[in-house]
Amino acid sequence: MNNILDRIIADKVLEVKQRKSEIPADRLEKSPHFSRKPLSLKGALMDSRASGIIAEFKRMSPSSGWINRNADPAEITRGYIQAGASAISVLTDRKYFAGSRDDLVKAREINHCPILRKDFILDEYQLLEAKSLGADAILLIVSVLDESTIRQLAREAHNLGMEVILEVHESSELSLLNEWIDMVGVNNRDLKKMETDVQTSIDLAGLIPADFLKISESGIHDPETINFLKGLGYRGFLIGEYFMQDENPGRACRQFIEQIHRS
Repeated sequence: MNNILDRIIADKVLEVKQRKSEIPADRLEKSPHFSRKPLSLKGALMDSRASGIIAEFKRMSPSSGWINRNADPAEITRGYIQAGASAISVLTDRKYFAGSRDDLVKAREINHCPILRKDFILDEYQLLEAKSLGADAILLIVSVLDESTIRQLAREAHNLGMEVILEVHESSELSLLNEWIDMVGVNNRDLKKMETDVQTSIDLAGLIPADFLKISESGIHDPETINFLKGLGYRGFLIGEYFMQDENPGRACRQFIEQIHRS
């Protein structure tokens, strides 16, 4: 395989197949969270009083290795929301990010805010799973999905009441937008090379149709960048590693948001 993304997807296909055999879809639908009405991530980010920060719970990554090995999802996500984050993102991939589905469940139990399930979504089963865990939104990554699959998954997510972020990295991928997409997430990290550059968000800002809320993801380390991107029309900012590498991620998030307001 040519790159880390290829390996992640190959492993994810096997993981989903195993999960389907262990927990049938009808059992997921019996989860207490399945009847819960999801909160709107898009609505939270559009609030004029909002920080726009989607604070991510993330223990490790393929590019950085361990970031915060013993992190507690309940404690940290509660700290994020108390700090003024607009929403939470929880990584649920175990092999490459040391996440778990239980992390999302724990975050849901103590936070009344929109929660994004961050994973490599390939199959409708994962949407049912996201709903059963208490997620409000899911992410579809253009670089690992074809156009028909994106449409199918986005439509089904909407049928389940969840919102959809379409993640792109280059302008050509914007052609895969459809009526079931709520938000466009510009990933400043090239998932194939694992290199990060906020210039990606700057370059794509004017190319994203106005009816899609814009989110900048990864590589954001200073409040000045947030305010600059707001000037380009971005309303959401997904930040994980910068907060998680601090011994107190909630405090780091609070200080960051305070600096946004001051700058």
